[in-house]
Amino acid sequence: MIIAYIDRANLSVAVALPEFKKQFNLTDTQRGLLTSSFFWSYALLQIPAGFLVDRYGVKFPYAIAFLFWSMMSAATSFVTAAWQIVTLRILLGIGESLVTPASMRWIRFNVAERQRGLAVGIYMAGTKYGPALGVPMATLLVKYYGWQQMFLILGAGSLLWLIPWMTMVRDDDKQLEAAALVRSGKPAMAFRQVWKTPLIYGVIIGTFAYNYFVFFCMTWLPAYFKEHRGFSLEKMSSYTFFSFAGMATVAILAGYAADKLIDFGWDPLRVRKGFTIAGLVVASTELLGTMTSSPETAAYISIVSLSGLGLATANYWALTQLLIPGAAAGRIAGVQNFASNAAGAVAPVLTGYLIDVTGSYDAPMKAIWILLLAGIAAYVFLVQQKYAPKAEA
Repeated sequence: MIIAYIDRANLSVAVALPEFKKQFNLTDTQRGLLTSSFFWSYALLQIPAGFLVDRYGVKFPYAIAFLFWSMMSAATSFVTAAWQIVTLRILLGIGESLVTPASMRWIRFNVAERQRGLAVGIYMAGTKYGPALGVPMATLLVKYYGWQQMFLILGAGSLLWLIPWMTMVRDDDKQLEAAALVRSGKPAMAFRQVWKTPLIYGVIIGTFAYNYFVFFCMTWLPAYFKEHRGFSLEKMSSYTFFSFAGMATVAILAGYAADKLIDFGWDPLRVRKGFTIAGLVVASTELLGTMTSSPETAAYISIVSLSGLGLATANYWALTQLLIPGAAAGRIAGVQNFASNAAGAVAPVLTGYLIDVTGSYDAPMKAIWILLLAGIAAYVFLVQQKYAPKAEA
């Protein structure tokens, strides 16, 4: 997951470069479109990707997808026109579409509920350590080798991951799924049942809100620090690192803390839901960054708000598995990740458009705040036990 997010975040460094913007004659809206294009295919393929891993298991589909997306990332070094970047980002999205459905399916059948918060926290930390490591790595490579070689080195170098994956991971999740169903003694829940209650729609709204903020930070935070706050490339890289690293660390700690509270006898639903809402509330403090004229204060607020969102990271995923435990694990993860990456498709473009129209980052920040409030409301009123879907008799 770290590698996947490095391959997503590297373009955000390139579009922050004046020479890259000049070479491809890009407006801010067009810069947003470039960083958004990955999510067009990635979001649309989440449910099909979930079906694929539910049908064929995790190991081999994931390996093939990883090989494909690494090649697409490396190929970005050879582009000469903006449409070629868009094409390769769409293909990158196709390759990466299996990441979350496959990983959540593996966790579902290999980790017990009482440990799932920590497991999901560690896994989802990769979505934050990826940008935290990827932006400084890409910045360093751009500084010494140029943006073209940066894409080639990061894309081709990531192929080393296939060695431990193919040698260390078992191909047994289909057998584990069948055994879990036998032990439960309950009928399998049909995927269609999930859509008959408000719960899944609350999950979709909350997931969209959470990830709108994340993907704004992933695609525009480097440019925000550099252009709006006047930071150097190195300083921009440093603040971006601490924002995402803080979120990743909090995600692991919050997942572990939630698991321990559940071990102590606390209600799992209340614990997971409480952490999720708390994360969205802390994240909404990002709006305060627009009210200060101090670049350093604004940067510290960004670090606090994004790190605070880590309270929700493991728990909002584990909460979905808790309330919808038996309906095609890969496809449920696909639904939730579709909502996540629909935000990834919208946030970069809407941000670029609002900057073009208003000439400021204030409007994009206010849009984040409104969506986070909507996410809080969704988890408070819609994501409830009484709305959990039931298997048909």
